[in-house]
Amino acid sequence: MGYIFDPRELQSIAVRHIGRPHEEMVAEIAGDLAKAYPGHIEMKQNWVLSICGGVMGIMTVLHGSLSEYVLIYGTPIGTEGFSGRYRIDIYDVLLAGQMRTYTEERFREPIVTAPGELSHLRRRQAKGVRLSNGTWMLEYGRGPVVTTLPFALSGAITGLEARSVAKTIWIYGRLAIRELLRGKI
Repeated sequence: MGYIFDPRELQSIAVRHIGRPHEEMVAEIAGDLAKAYPGHIEMKQNWVLSICGGVMGIMTVLHGSLSEYVLIYGTPIGTEGFSGRYRIDIYDVLLAGQMRTYTEERFREPIVTAPGELSHLRRRQAKGVRLSNGTWMLEYGRGPVVTTLPFALSGAITGLEARSVAKTIWIYGRLAIRELLRGKI
């Protein structure tokens, strides 16, 4: 697959804006990503609720293709639940707040991720997740992205939240088609 994003570069860009007011931080991260990856970043913020595995937050998608996505995700009030188990790698750079996780391999003590740190959910791995109040992250997924959609939309579907389902599919679909027209899978 044609990957263009690098998790460490995304982290480097994100950490430069930690500590800024939320709107400014998001706009500046998107701007720096647009400079680093010209033509591949959506500058318009289009926030949509995300409900899956009991974890509820809100996101804006900055890049969507068949092989990668980049988004900003978070919650002002905190949340917890199941990460899901995917066929892709997911990297999260914490921008604010705190993420506490555990895995089947490491369950005796929480794994704590603080602002500036990079967390990695490996393919086929799952985590228990708790996000503190005011947790925001830059998230990057790499692999067959469409395989994540059934779980990613599961909470909205079972909760009969049609608006979130339709909006997510519309945003991701529009961005993925735009990337396909540019020759990016």
